[in-house]
Amino acid sequence: MLDKLWLIPILPFAGFLLNGLFGKRAGKGFVTAIALLATLAAAILGTVAVIQYNGAYHHGERHLNVVYEWFHSGGIGADIAFQLDPLSIVMLMVVTWVGFLIHLYSVGYMHHEEGYWRYFAYLNLFLSAMLILILGSSYLFMFVGWEGVGLCSYLLIGFYYETDYAPAAGKKAFIVNRIGDFGFLVAMFLMFAYIGSVDFARVSQVAAGGGIATGILTAICLLLFLGAAGKSAQIPLYVWLPDAMAGPTPVSALIHAATMVTAGVYMIARSNVLYRLAPSAMMVVAIIGGLTALFAATIGLRQFDIKKVLAYSTVSQLGFMFIGVGVGAFSAGVFHLVTHAFFKACLFLGSGSVIHAMSGEQDVRNMGGLKSKIPITFWTFLIATIAIAGFPPFAGFFSKDEILASAFVTPYFPGVGKFIWLLGTLAAFCTAFYMYRLVYLTFYGSFRGTHEQEHHLHESPPTMTIPLIVLAALSAVGGALGLPHVIGHNFLGEWLGHVIPEVEGTHAEIHIPASSEWTVMIISTLVAIAGWFLAMRLYKDRGLASDQAFEQRAPGLAHAIENKWYVDELYAAIIVRPLAALSRFFWKGVDAVIDGIAAMLGFVIRGFGEVLRFFQTGNVRNYALMFFIGVVVFLAVFS
Repeated sequence: MLDKLWLIPILPFAGFLLNGLFGKRAGKGFVTAIALLATLAAAILGTVAVIQYNGAYHHGERHLNVVYEWFHSGGIGADIAFQLDPLSIVMLMVVTWVGFLIHLYSVGYMHHEEGYWRYFAYLNLFLSAMLILILGSSYLFMFVGWEGVGLCSYLLIGFYYETDYAPAAGKKAFIVNRIGDFGFLVAMFLMFAYIGSVDFARVSQVAAGGGIATGILTAICLLLFLGAAGKSAQIPLYVWLPDAMAGPTPVSALIHAATMVTAGVYMIARSNVLYRLAPSAMMVVAIIGGLTALFAATIGLRQFDIKKVLAYSTVSQLGFMFIGVGVGAFSAGVFHLVTHAFFKACLFLGSGSVIHAMSGEQDVRNMGGLKSKIPITFWTFLIATIAIAGFPPFAGFFSKDEILASAFVTPYFPGVGKFIWLLGTLAAFCTAFYMYRLVYLTFYGSFRGTHEQEHHLHESPPTMTIPLIVLAALSAVGGALGLPHVIGHNFLGEWLGHVIPEVEGTHAEIHIPASSEWTVMIISTLVAIAGWFLAMRLYKDRGLASDQAFEQRAPGLAHAIENKWYVDELYAAIIVRPLAALSRFFWKGVDAVIDGIAAMLGFVIRGFGEVLRFFQTGNVRNYALMFFIGVVVFLAVFS
């Protein structure tokens, strides 16, 4: 299997082709079988490849599977090649198995949708592109998958194309991501110019050998981060992700929580040698991550759409991951990527189960009292909430704690690191508060919906609840992968340490003193308890009364948070409307002038042709007359 890694992404691509070409006519049974078999086969083949890798390689060596030479010209080139190493293995296991669970969930959730075949074709195509992204051996081949998941995101966000909001959200996601992708492209141009290669191993080798100036390295890293900020929704390019909730809920779980949006984190972890040699770029990554984590968390405090709360939570948690890779704790950032895939996929799928039970309702103001109506959904949602809030011993506590502790003691920029730790700690408090607010408004108190909605309340079918149970279990125990050294053994950190090589002048691994580890763990736990306690006091028994009271006391602040600090309006005022006005000017003004000139030239040429047409009659006598008149004129002039 190691020599046929290309089979892993090709299987879901085959599922895309079969469902895309024949699914509409073949029926839902055919579509379901193809989609699930293609995804499960990719997961099983990936697992087999990992087992074989562990038996054949030691110390994190890279297994390279070159399919063919893509191009070679002027001393530069690239291959179509797949690689397996500890980092790609972690991503492979998360993407394939979480992807399979979400495909399984989708069978129940999307069963009554008219575009069932189209949905699963797009979902299979997404999985194929994501596997190319994580298994590709070069930045250029990664970029193929990078653009592929962007395309699939656009298609799936706009799945409900007959509405107004879904296509608009899809276009917004596609355009905003193009800004980041431009940075990624320019970074690759610089690699070709100064390194002559975009292969991961070659770029890291040349950079570690001191073959590139620090300024060039910093520029490459900042441009790569621009690409990561677009794909992983960081300030200022995060605005597309909340609108992406217009797509089906399983899409939100798979693409916009568990896999695609973490591609930027993976790319920076893959580029760890470059970033460690450009600490100023690392600091930018960490600061942007910290600001994003806190900013998005404040917006989540007063959202009423259940999926919007989780969307801003995703943006915030991605900020934590960028804090991790930004302060030099690359394994901690990837660890949080893994645990986040578990609990956020569970939360999104749980929200889908709630929406399914509520006959499509997403506003928590119309929910309440669902705890006894949909118990499996409630308990799995609660477990995932405990995990994301950072309560020990659930998964989110250990990964978030390692990131915050690493920021607290980072050797790259100690003073700034403590400021970033403070931002992350405040964001963690907000996370615990808004997630428990969501739980209490959705599942506790009395039902606030219509009588018809209450009459139709029911638990989801097994195809939906089984993935919820599995993901909830992983959210509970997933932290065992990376226990702090003061408690146990950090298996994931040791595993990923093989792809973070020793480079002169940098730190391969951040050492966290026991005193700092305990201090940060205690503070993180107290912060989580404080967030939960405050949410419980305000929402468990009082329901919406606390939000109404807050709006009465501070209407300006309440409306500002509810309207996402008016960032979309600001972008519309300074970017969208001026660009639209400029476009109208070129359309109505410049383009009209150009069209007028072109029309005038056409009219003149046509008129000139009409005149000449009188002299081209095809009559010999007319030509003889013209010849005679010409001779007479010639003699008259020159005699």
